[in-house]
Amino acid sequence: MEVLNTFFVAPVADMIDSPIFLLEVIIGGILAGVMYSLVALGFVLIYKASGVFNYAQGAMVLFAALTLVGLMEHSVPLVLAILLTMAIMVGCAFIIERWVLRPLVNQAQIILFMAMIGLNFVFEGGGQIVWGSNVKKLDVGIPENSFELGGVLLNTFDLTAAAVGALLVGFLAIFFQKTAVGRALRAVADDHQAALAVGIPLKTIWVIVWSVAGFVALVAGIMWGGKAGVQFSLALIALKALPVLILGGFESVPGAIVGGLLIGIFEKVSEVYWGPAFGGAIEGWFAYMAALVFLMFRPQGLFGEKIIERV
Repeated sequence: MEVLNTFFVAPVADMIDSPIFLLEVIIGGILAGVMYSLVALGFVLIYKASGVFNYAQGAMVLFAALTLVGLMEHSVPLVLAILLTMAIMVGCAFIIERWVLRPLVNQAQIILFMAMIGLNFVFEGGGQIVWGSNVKKLDVGIPENSFELGGVLLNTFDLTAAAVGALLVGFLAIFFQKTAVGRALRAVADDHQAALAVGIPLKTIWVIVWSVAGFVALVAGIMWGGKAGVQFSLALIALKALPVLILGGFESVPGAIVGGLLIGIFEKVSEVYWGPAFGGAIEGWFAYMAALVFLMFRPQGLFGEKIIERV
């Protein structure tokens, strides 16, 4: 009876007694979820275009943020530093296509995955060798003040970050579904050989999609780095996108969006209402446990296609 009260009755009673606070927690989860969706899109885009699970996406977020801060520390204006960082990420896309992906075409998935793990260490180590490993403050001019709206406490930085993330997520969703390049990306994802047969340049598509993933990493690095500082943990924060992908599906842009929002809400609500029962600090691992449970019932994700193999 005590266990039932601790894990069900008491949290539900708290939600009912303080609906405004519950709304505040949910809004906080939505704001965090938008950023998770943004990072998850980087994984989805690369997986759809090349069939590669980009384990290095989190390290790309760290590398982009370190590069931006490093340039700003050398008195480069913010706008110019962002443009130069984006140019560097595009250059990385060309290098990855030429020296990593092209030699490994048609190789086993495990080989590609090991290559991504190696790429992860290259981005992490290279960024820290060039720019240093100390925690760096990133100031992009967004105020950190809080204000109250309808009894709900909101933070200006969180709202701005969520708005930027939502705009980019919406843009990428439209780009992927409506443009010629987006259709080419989907064609490459469905069948590399068929895409080549109809004249879609595979090398160009890979450079484009890795450049877009680099841009996504830069935006995520600016937002997360501006809030928590540019440090090694940025790469780990970005990996919170993994439960998002499990919930939404590895090949679904809408799944990345919905999965990000769900994970953001679940982890904030669980931390506030169920965290005390575990001694607190469950936000860091709750999303992974939720994804593990979800795998038992729908391993392809909410928006993924069920795979049926005949034997």
